[in-house]
Amino acid sequence: MLSRRQVITGATGVAVGSLVAGCTSGAGAHPGTKWADPGSSFTPGGTPSVNPVTVNFTPPADATNVSPADKVMISATGGTIRSCTVSAGGKTVEGTLDTDQRTWRSTGELAYGQTYTVTATVADPSGATSDKTCTFSTVKPGSTASVMFQANSLQSLKAGGTYGVGQVVIVRFSRAVADKAAAQKAVVVDASPNVDGRYYWLDKQTLHYRPEKYWAAGTKITVRVNLLGVNLGNGVYGAGNASISYNIGDSRIAVVDTNTHQMLVYINGQQVKAFPISAGKGGTTKGANGETIDFFTRTGPHVVLEKEQTVEMSSASYGITNPKDPNYYKEDISLCLRITYSGEYTHAAGWNIPDHGQRNVSHGCVNMNPDHAQWLFSTFTLGDVVDVKNTPVQLPVWDGIGDWNVAWSQYGA
Repeated sequence: MLSRRQVITGATGVAVGSLVAGCTSGAGAHPGTKWADPGSSFTPGGTPSVNPVTVNFTPPADATNVSPADKVMISATGGTIRSCTVSAGGKTVEGTLDTDQRTWRSTGELAYGQTYTVTATVADPSGATSDKTCTFSTVKPGSTASVMFQANSLQSLKAGGTYGVGQVVIVRFSRAVADKAAAQKAVVVDASPNVDGRYYWLDKQTLHYRPEKYWAAGTKITVRVNLLGVNLGNGVYGAGNASISYNIGDSRIAVVDTNTHQMLVYINGQQVKAFPISAGKGGTTKGANGETIDFFTRTGPHVVLEKEQTVEMSSASYGITNPKDPNYYKEDISLCLRITYSGEYTHAAGWNIPDHGQRNVSHGCVNMNPDHAQWLFSTFTLGDVVDVKNTPVQLPVWDGIGDWNVAWSQYGA
């Protein structure tokens, strides 16, 4: 005859396959269980009827190099889950139990380089409970990379901010990315209204995204980078996920024609202003180190990078350092919209008023009457477009946001 202790042990067995290496169980009969009670695992005559609870763990027991992006799931067959904990290093991973109490799923994130202990308390139909336990470990990266969202290399993108129709999506990784395909796959851009777009790697750390044409006015953009657990190559993994949402405002485009010396300003497709201007005078000279310096305003769509009331501009910033050089200057300039990293601006130039609308005399900037510069400065914002035409030097993609100068067939190719 079986002793009572023997009967209880047999009644709480675990199905084959549920207790793999690294998993343990402990069982005890529900104290209220009686022979032949409805739902009892015991039958008259003293013979136990074994109805084991099968417990499956995901990740499986003793799994290694688990991605912290993976979800933990515990499921029970032939019984229910009373409780579940997933913990490592004194921290517990949050999770939820389905209403039928048969599946527990993690909602919190795992961490890198940790060994997690999973403990599930399950009950069989008689109410007898047992603890099922297993462990797994997450991958330990050589280093991790985070991301930041940029309006350009001079300005961070502001959540909830409003930008011009030329503002491309810029995701900057904190470390060089060896596996660009994996990184690019982790970036998701949602636009409303929806429009197709393409990615463009400016360098090993900077990923851009834009549609074929400028964004439509009023577009809402959300960027999600699902980077946690992503192998970026060379031992670098994504540090975590990030997201941001922002808006595209009215379409504001200033078209600068260096032949007619005019700027025509369009808002939402309608011309609202015409300003006389003076652009780069052209020609070349030699800098202090023998480098060739030209004075052309670059042709192509530029995007506003910064707005500054006053900027100290100096020819020394690009190599002309001798005060006796006729091209030398150092001045405080007002009402400045920066449109390239190399130093092109639209700005007020009261000293050049006789030349505005007549000829190009600047060192590369777009000069304007002070009242016109004030209107442009007050109206335009980051991401708005200044499209320069009819100069012999093209704006390169890296000098500001030059993405719109890359043919769509070549963008991301």
